[in-house]
Amino acid sequence: MQDKTTHFSAQINQAQKQAMRQDPNMICMGLGINDPKNIFGTTQGLEDEFGSHRVFDMPTSENAMTGIGIGAAIAGTRVLMTHQRVDFFLLALDQLVNNAAKWHYMFNGQMSVPLTLRLIIGRGWGQGPTHQQSLQSWFAHIPGLKVVTPGLTDNVGQLLYQSIMDNNPTVFLEHRWLHNQEVSESKLVSFQNQIDTTRIIREGTDITLIANSYMLLEAIHASNQMQRQGVSCEIIEIACTSDINWSTIYKSVNKTNYCLITDIGHLSFSVSSEVAARVSEHCFTQLKKPPVRLGLPDIPEPTSFGLTTNFYNGQKEIIDAVSDVLATNIRHTEQAQSPHDVPGSWFKGPF
Repeated sequence: MQDKTTHFSAQINQAQKQAMRQDPNMICMGLGINDPKNIFGTTQGLEDEFGSHRVFDMPTSENAMTGIGIGAAIAGTRVLMTHQRVDFFLLALDQLVNNAAKWHYMFNGQMSVPLTLRLIIGRGWGQGPTHQQSLQSWFAHIPGLKVVTPGLTDNVGQLLYQSIMDNNPTVFLEHRWLHNQEVSESKLVSFQNQIDTTRIIREGTDITLIANSYMLLEAIHASNQMQRQGVSCEIIEIACTSDINWSTIYKSVNKTNYCLITDIGHLSFSVSSEVAARVSEHCFTQLKKPPVRLGLPDIPEPTSFGLTTNFYNGQKEIIDAVSDVLATNIRHTEQAQSPHDVPGSWFKGPF
């Protein structure tokens, strides 16, 4: 009998429902939360089950709605808020950085802000400079914020559920190209399991690949090609950039002696920069070459189809980088996604 399958978006949906069932005072709010598409299907059925007093749309006023959410959380209500683009949320940065992130510390641990912000990262279909930014390194720089960047369907529900049930503020960054990612239900991680946010996805011996969010999928696809050619990659996922288990990374790099870090953000001052610095500091004597990084160029994303052709990294760039590091010729045995600005034939866009 064939296993049932589930999608990334469905697990996000289930995590919200389970949290709302567990905490009857929890509220779920955000732009388009009950619109016909239900934010890529992630909020489907929430209002029907929990009512409009707990699940409700908000006016297009990001700063105001975030302030309301923070105030409700400070008053003791567990809050899940969704913004359909990270970029739109930037209007509320002062609320997040100077209020939510500092509250627990400023009141000597006596007060909490049980707030989770779902911020969705755009890409493709002409998203352009103000609709596709991956800003996890911004948020991870702020003490008091938990920053989660899920990459796989098997544990995204666990990551969201435990983010929601955390009594301090969490920024949950979803890449929209992940929502239709499918996995067998038998491989799902229980929402209540002890969370492992720095985990080895695949063991290997030749090089350590470290990735987050959508780039984790590209790393897995690249590794599949390289494995068929005798190159063994150890893949590590960083799902929480504010709470990295460095010993997992150091142990892997000390074993393979090579390290490639891929990131969904811009290259300079990125999560990959921090990982490369730490690896260099702690694995210097075992490294046979310096850590290598892949990230977006330090320019805004163009809007036009033509100018975005070579803007993003994928499995091709990962394979080329590994070839350079290992000084070997690894062939490309799979064609790149075509067209380059959609994740697959299932995607109908634009939102």
